[in-house]
Amino acid sequence: MNRVVFITAPEIFRDEEYYKPKKVLEDTGIEVITASVKTGELRGRFGFKTTSMLLIQEINPNDFDAIVYIGGNGSVIFFDNHYALKLANDFFKQRKPVSSICIAGVILANAGILKGKKATVFIDGKEALIKGGAIYTGNPLEIDGNIITAKGPDVAEDFGKAILKSLE
Repeated sequence: MNRVVFITAPEIFRDEEYYKPKKVLEDTGIEVITASVKTGELRGRFGFKTTSMLLIQEINPNDFDAIVYIGGNGSVIFFDNHYALKLANDFFKQRKPVSSICIAGVILANAGILKGKKATVFIDGKEALIKGGAIYTGNPLEIDGNIITAKGPDVAEDFGKAILKSLE
């Protein structure tokens, strides 16, 4: 059975960017583990609650088949977080899917893994992607090799389907 780790802010993450891709994956039997900078209850922008089972520094990439960075205003705490950036690199080097939705794409840019890759992000992150060497497309969803990026909540379900397809 595949296992995927969702990196989620402790608060103000975008609810539907979390629960829609999670549902797509879990409906096919994939185990989704949520990780953050704290364990216990996490709260989304619109009141959705979930539970972090792992601290991001405890994540072993060998235990997971893909990593997903969830967007929303809260995700800015990961933009320069050593562990978040290292994990993106570790998964990328192992040729495992690395994905982000909304503003969380800035994490991938800051990790240095978007150089020469087509990518998209919520418009506020466009300059960070370009600075990180990405080929910014502005498309709702972008897949370039093992990197999957999505623009925002409107494509959260399609984002989940793209992650699912990458695991086949």
